[in-house]
Order: sequence, then structure tokens, then C-alpha cells
Amino acid sequence: MDRKQEKFKILKFGGTSLGTVERIKHVANLICNNELNLVVLSAMSGTTNSLAEIASLLFNGDIDGAQRDIKYLEIKYIEVADKLYLSAKSIEEAKKFILCSFSSLQTIAQSPISSKQEKIILAQGELLITRLMHIYLKEIGIVSVVLPAIEFMRTDRNGEPDIHFIKKNVCKLLKHYPNNRLFITQGYICRNVSGEIDNLQRGGSDYTASLLGSALNACEIQIWTDIDGLHNNDPRVVSTTAPVRTLTFDEASKLAYFGAKILHPTCILPAKLKNIPVRLLNTMNPQAPGTLISDTADTGKIKAVAAKDNVTYIKLRSHYKIPCYRFLEKIFHCFAQSHTPIAPFSFPEAKRSFAGSSLPSFLSRKREEAWVVGRAKDLVAVGESVLQFLVGRGVDDGGGTGLILSHRLIAPFSRRSAVPVNHVVGSVAYPGDGGFPLRIFCQFQIQNCGGFGF
Repeated sequence: MDRKQEKFKILKFGGTSLGTVERIKHVANLICNNELNLVVLSAMSGTTNSLAEIASLLFNGDIDGAQRDIKYLEIKYIEVADKLYLSAKSIEEAKKFILCSFSSLQTIAQSPISSKQEKIILAQGELLITRLMHIYLKEIGIVSVVLPAIEFMRTDRNGEPDIHFIKKNVCKLLKHYPNNRLFITQGYICRNVSGEIDNLQRGGSDYTASLLGSALNACEIQIWTDIDGLHNNDPRVVSTTAPVRTLTFDEASKLAYFGAKILHPTCILPAKLKNIPVRLLNTMNPQAPGTLISDTADTGKIKAVAAKDNVTYIKLRSHYKIPCYRFLEKIFHCFAQSHTPIAPFSFPEAKRSFAGSSLPSFLSRKREEAWVVGRAKDLVAVGESVLQFLVGRGVDDGGGTGLILSHRLIAPFSRRSAVPVNHVVGSVAYPGDGGFPLRIFCQFQIQNCGGFGF
């Protein structure tokens, strides 16, 4: 088929899918199917955590500790090269690249680092795995092209992906290889608006895949992990879970936000805007159907429950009659200044309730700054809570997207003791699913937050 008439398929493989030599070989077999594939790779399992620990040691001035950990990681990758390749030529090429990468890390690790250098350190995992995969494919006779992500992935001055730049530059790169059908690139890493090495934060490889799918108008985006699709509950909590076979974009996005670990919340939007199906597949069981995310909805049943823990709830109440819009402006301005993500919960007159996973650090900072929101009074605390979320058409809040089931334990900021409380949110029946009772248990704990002087 003429490549001009053929659409790309984007395949993203996470760190656990690439965690061993055997899994790297298995992924190589999956991507060599003669389709037009752009493969996005995350760093090998554990690598990004190791690099983050090295950066942390350097930030804290522990030069010897950082250099020791760099050497340990280098030895691990040398062992991978020895086991992955058969020919001496491939082993030599891989080891040359590995030694060059870790030599640059050792050069950086001569003194405490800046945030710019931290980003360079964190990028090494993806750079290593794409090169190792490319060398392996070449050894087994498969032609592939490595597209350096830092040549087309860029964020703007607000730290958001520069969609126009990404599309323009990835298409420009691909034009150099009109006859190739297999391309490999790095997930997670990018450049910022200043041209410095940066990243898309944790979960960024999913985002890379979705952005590339949108830029190339792909026929499908596949997210390969170590589990058979998105399950209907958290397998760490519930022993009998099952994969959900179909979800809408909105359902998947909300489940991801409310705790489903298999998918990063940011990766849904670019695919949704172009109506590109996203398929969640299991690297260890590639024959399993997984989960298909598209604009097609099933109706009349509960599909899944997700929980987002470590969420902090705050309530603001004004004792002064200021206009509602002015009160909200003041509140949201404070959150925006500190880049703190929040979820508004309720807006009764002169009272505002919010929840968010970044609020503890935000509140700690604001206590230091003697934060005042207009004339808001009585910031009422804040308990660590669990938000429960259901998705499924016919069982939602009227918008077709889901229902939040959540209770929060509220206490004054002056309360100092940590009080764990077990609490049953509710037992409710949904006729659309046979009227089974859904009983959700939540655990809350009051934070030792101190007080504000409003």
C-alpha cells in the first residue's frame, strides 16, 4: 500500500513491558508486523526511579552516593547488552552507547545540580531503551528508524505541549524516510520553549503517544502495559476484578483521574479531539482483547469504580457579603498562582468546597505566607479522604459521564490529633445493573495542618 494513503498506528510500551531482556525481545516481535508503526518506548522498569534518586542525591550534595548509584545502573545496562545480543558487533555498539550515556551522567555528577541538569539525567532512560531496541532490531534483520523526540516534542511557555510545533516537525522528520514502516521514539522527554531538555512529567509516555496520534491523524493508539485492559475496580483492593471491554473517552478520562493507574488522565484529550480510538492491551497476553476507548457508549450499566486517595478537602466560607464572582476570582487566583490542581465540589452561597491531591503542600505554603482570600473566613479542614467514582451510562448524574460518591471528614484546623475513622459512604442499588447493592468503604484521616489567622 502507498504510505501516503496509509495511516500510522501508534504503539506505546511502558516500563514493565520492557523490564527484562526477554520482554524487550517480546516487544520487538509485537512491533514487527509489517504495519506502519510509530513505537513510543518508556524507560526500562525501575530506571526512571533510579535516575530520580540520583538527581535527588545530587540536589542534596551527596556526590559520592550519586556516582555510586550511576555506576550500579551502568552495570545493569551492560548486563542487559550482554544478554540481549548474540553478535559481538551488536554488543560492542550497545556498550559504546551505554558507556557514553553514563559517562555524561558522571560528568554532571561532579557537583550539586540545577533543575536543568536534573531533566537531562531523567531523560537518559528513554534514550537508552530506544537505542537498545534499534540495535536489537537491526541484529535480527528488521529495518527501523529512531526519531529523536527532542527534535519534535516541545512545550510552550506555559509548559503545555506545543501542538503546532509537534505536528510540523514530526511530519518533517518522517518525510526523510518515505519507504520505512517502523519508527521508534522516546516517550516522556521533550524540549521546553527555551530549547532545554525537559519532560512531560510522570505518565508522559502515554501523553507522547496520544499527541503523536493526534499530530499524524493515526488510525489507532495502543497503550501496552502488564494488565489486560482497564479493570472495573482496583485489583490491589478488590480480589475479583474484570477488564472493561469498552469505554467512552469521557469515562476513561474520569476513571484515570479518579485513580485508574493503567492510563494517565492527560493522554485521552488529544485522541478524543481527533476521535482516534485508544486500545489498552496486555504485553504479556497480546491475544486478550483489552479495553477499547472510543466515542461509542454502552448504556444502562455500571462499568467500573475507581478511587482517588490522598485527596485533601477544604471548605471556605465568607462572613462578608461580597459578590460571588469576586469571591471565586480571589480563590481561583491563589490556586492558579501556585499551579495547584483542584476539583470544585459545591458552590452554595458564600461557601466554596474544593478537593485536590496537591493541597497539603499548597496549604503548607500558604500558611507560611499568611494567605488571605479576599475576606474569606474559617478555612475548615481538611481530611485526607478517598473519592469514589462510578462510570456507566444510565447510572450517572445526568451528564452521561459518571457519579461521584464521596464523604469527607471535616474538622477545624486547630485540631492537632490524627484520628483515623472508618466510614461507609453508602449502599445503593442501581436497577440498570440488576439492582445489586454497591457498598463502598472509605477511610479518612485528619491532617495535622495547624491553623490560619484569617
